[in-house]
Amino acid sequence: MNWFLSERDTTSTERMDDPNCDQEELENTYRQFSTVNSLISQWHKIYRHEIRPLLNPDTPNSLLDIGFGGGDIPVKLAQWTADDGFDLRITAIDPDPRALNFVQQRNRNPRITFLQCELSQMDPAQQQYDFVISNHLLHHLGDHELKKTLLKSKKLSTKQVLFNDIHRDDWGYLFFNLLARPVFRSSFITNDGLTSIKRSYTQMELTKVVPDDWQVDAIFPFRLLLKYDHKLSL
Repeated sequence: MNWFLSERDTTSTERMDDPNCDQEELENTYRQFSTVNSLISQWHKIYRHEIRPLLNPDTPNSLLDIGFGGGDIPVKLAQWTADDGFDLRITAIDPDPRALNFVQQRNRNPRITFLQCELSQMDPAQQQYDFVISNHLLHHLGDHELKKTLLKSKKLSTKQVLFNDIHRDDWGYLFFNLLARPVFRSSFITNDGLTSIKRSYTQMELTKVVPDDWQVDAIFPFRLLLKYDHKLSL
């Protein structure tokens, strides 16, 4: 049970979302996302248990990543699938032109397409993906926007939707505050990470606000995986 974080903070904003934030600190933040996600986001575990079993070894597979940030998640997924002998074509979207500029200077993988694009601009009648994923998107959304995002993601996907986010927890907040400060310097990682924890859901809260055909799993440590499986929903 949470005491300090008993209620979700829906008003605080992250410093990197300020269009006038320091450019050097922003680029350091994008760069350090790779380390943060490697340590806490559990994407390799999610890949092994959720994505890899549904990949087709004989034909190209497709995936849409919503809100790519520093671009490290698509890059790692492309690497893991290639190492396992799968062909995965990734489209990664983010509305922030600063994010696109950052990844365009670094991406050399022809199987990843980065686009400056809002999810609302995607057309399910024209664009279909085996998988739709996001990392740390849910806690940014209000209730109405969350419902629209889930519905659009379901329409864009043919196999599975996977939204990976933070589980709000007093201990998680304390540990991140203590461990991140000496490691992530000259960036927004610590400040925005703490804000993200405060804005995030508990498992019970998220279960209450999503449709009944979506599943909310807790992943150690301090993670939530919101999942929609088309096969289970038939």
